[in-house]
Formats: sequence, structure tokens, C-alpha cells
Amino acid sequence: MNALRGFAWLLVLQSGGELLAHALQLPFPGPVVGMVLLLLALNLEWVRTPVAACAEFLLAHLSLLFVPVGVGVMTHLSLLSEFGGRMLVVVVLSTLIGLAVTALVLRALMPRQPPQ
Repeated sequence: MNALRGFAWLLVLQSGGELLAHALQLPFPGPVVGMVLLLLALNLEWVRTPVAACAEFLLAHLSLLFVPVGVGVMTHLSLLSEFGGRMLVVVVLSTLIGLAVTALVLRALMPRQPPQ
């Protein structure tokens, strides 16, 4: 029951993010605003506990979430054979760029230590 309450919180916060994004005409997608709302709401114990139970349940069944992706890949194998090489290059490059940006931001935010 607690996991169901946590799932309800996730849906309410995502819907709230969608409403705020549309109402305020924000340049961010609604789910991103919902994640910010979730981050703020996790400071409250009566939100954090059910959301943690929901997260544990979803992580325990994470492999089931890959079934639709596998079906989609099997359905569009012709597109994968046509554009697969380009898609692979884009995925690898975007991953490397993401890693580099993360490392640079971490390096910029870490406190400077004098050499010993």
C-alpha cells in the first residue's frame, strides 16, 4: 500500500509539473519541472517514505521495463539495419560528451587543494 501511495505521489508531482510548465509557459518540459517538485517534496518525511517504497518496487522489476524496448527494436529491424551505424556513432559520441562535461563540471566545483 505504501508503494502505491508513492506511485500516486510521483504521478501527482509529474502532473503538477506539466500544469506549471503549461500555465507559466516555462521553457522546460513538464516532467523536468515535476522532477524539481519531487526534489523539493522529498524533504518531507510523509512523501519520502512512500516514494522510497515505490522506487524499491520499480527497481526490483526494472527488467520488465525493457520488454517494450526490445519489441520496438524487433519491429523496426529494417530501420536499425539502415541507420544502425549512424545511431551507434551518435550514442557513443553523446555518451563521451556527457562524460566529459560531467568531469569538467565536477572539476570546476571541487574545492582547490594546494599541492603537498
